[in-house]
Amino acid sequence: MTGSDSIGMEKLCYSINNRAILKDFDFLLERGVNRTILGVSGAGKTTILKLLLGLLKPQSGRVFFGDLCITGLRESQYREQRKRIAIVFQGGALFDSMTVGENVGYRLFEEGKLTQGEIEKVICEKLSFVGVERAINLYPSELSGGMKKRVAIARALAANPDYIFFDEPTTGLDPIGVYNICNLIQRLQAEGKTTLMVTHDLPTAFATSERFTFLHQARLIFEGNEQEMRNSDIPEVREFLHPTEQSLFV
Repeated sequence: MTGSDSIGMEKLCYSINNRAILKDFDFLLERGVNRTILGVSGAGKTTILKLLLGLLKPQSGRVFFGDLCITGLRESQYREQRKRIAIVFQGGALFDSMTVGENVGYRLFEEGKLTQGEIEKVICEKLSFVGVERAINLYPSELSGGMKKRVAIARALAANPDYIFFDEPTTGLDPIGVYNICNLIQRLQAEGKTTLMVTHDLPTAFATSERFTFLHQARLIFEGNEQEMRNSDIPEVREFLHPTEQSLFV
């Protein structure tokens, strides 16, 4: 079982069409420990995020929010715990029919706990934090890829979560966009947010995380810090860090 302020999995198995995505998978995300999940494309990294959020159901094993096992529960039974988590999807997943401001405030409007003025204040604060406050009345189609990612981060921040999940946050961005996202993640961490990232961008991973989980053929084969990862003698880890001609078409 996880600690009272952690999120995790125990002996979790998940498959699609009889293809194993995760086998007896154990995972722990402790509050205050920023982590990245690594592995080749299709290894199941994003699936882990969805399972932790309860968006997917495992065939066996358990998912925990603190001391609460959510496996088998209805969403209404763990909705309050899940509010502590926000996710920034790879494409941003903004609502095309809503302005930037409406996207950021969407969850707050749905909950109905704050006044219109209070929500507008939160929207302005979060857009200012990510540096796109001038885009408040624009629509997603009017934004660059980097701006969409920043708006998605602002939306994640609006509900003041403890944990923020990032699914390939720098994919498709130019070096300046990557720098901006990396800087934002570091600022979030400095403010006490715990981050869990799925990425192939090793420089961003090493700049923003202190622990690394490596997934291969449905199993966790490495868990440790950057130095331990760089010094690892596990062939799959070494190949991921330093591809060679033997890696072609694998």
